[in-house]
Amino acid sequence: MIRAFLDWNATAPLRPEARAAMIAVMEVTGNPSSVHAEGRAAKALLERARAQVAAAFGAEGADIVFTSGATEAAALACAGRGLVAGDVEHDAVAAWVDPVLPVDGAGQVAVENPGRTALQLANSETGVVQDLPRGIAVSDMTQAFGKLPVAFNWTGAEMALASAHKLGGPKGVGALFLRQGLDVGAQMRGGGQEMGRRSGTENLIGIAGFGAAAEAAARDLADGVWDRVAELRNILENALAAHSSEIIFVGNSGPRLPNTSCFAVPGWKGETQVMQMDLAGFAVSAGSACSSGKVRASRVLRTMGYDDAVAGGALRVSLGPDTTEEDILRFAEAWGRQHRKFRARAA
Repeated sequence: MIRAFLDWNATAPLRPEARAAMIAVMEVTGNPSSVHAEGRAAKALLERARAQVAAAFGAEGADIVFTSGATEAAALACAGRGLVAGDVEHDAVAAWVDPVLPVDGAGQVAVENPGRTALQLANSETGVVQDLPRGIAVSDMTQAFGKLPVAFNWTGAEMALASAHKLGGPKGVGALFLRQGLDVGAQMRGGGQEMGRRSGTENLIGIAGFGAAAEAAARDLADGVWDRVAELRNILENALAAHSSEIIFVGNSGPRLPNTSCFAVPGWKGETQVMQMDLAGFAVSAGSACSSGKVRASRVLRTMGYDDAVAGGALRVSLGPDTTEEDILRFAEAWGRQHRKFRARAA
């Protein structure tokens, strides 16, 4: 069976540039906090990666704190700040904020006080891109970095989150971007690494991979790679619509990530579709994030006004630069076969 990976929003395949950078750093002995020659060599690699990430994400002059991922970065940014948000944030941010802001049917959040608000730039489930007001307190840019032409410095955000594995870096490393001069209370205390904001010996191998992946992702974006991916997404949705007149495409009335299609057929469970597509050779996700393998009806879709029949039946297909037109047409055909079976059972 020829498999197609169509779950890039969950994780992107490791880029060869990241793999090469990680292998090279494995040969480095020193600890970045040591003052001898070996330590200084390790420190230089750490700062090189920091510069690569800053350049790729338009964050020159900002403070970049390397973390174990965007989840830790969210805790570092949001804990104890009393922020508000709409109920469309990723669980990593939602755990720290008050979801009181109204969300419309297109997934857009109404912001009244940016300086007290957490607002994602792009939603991982629906692909919906927010109109980010300047001066937002915290923005989860995890899905947007590398796919959209955005720079941290342009947004005027106080803080932003990123994760290496969403753009072809290794899992287990992320970053918190802070406007220069802004401080946060450390969650990890000890040796004072990362400017005292995140103690513990840095994951130099992962950070080097992050830097290389960020640099490669920025190059892809500049070369128009994601414009081609957007064309494939549109071809996919047209092919799916040809198989079902009742299909609902979520968030397609406004700006979306170029690679993301979230859709549902009312009453057809997303979890069932994920398993059916897996057996047919396609890796996709249900509309909601999975927690320890458990699929829940999408909180995001409910907030947007969809009922349980739709929120529980959403499927997310997220494409990448390696996706081919053959992949998506094969997927649409396989999905269409299962849809016909679903309709026959429901008749």
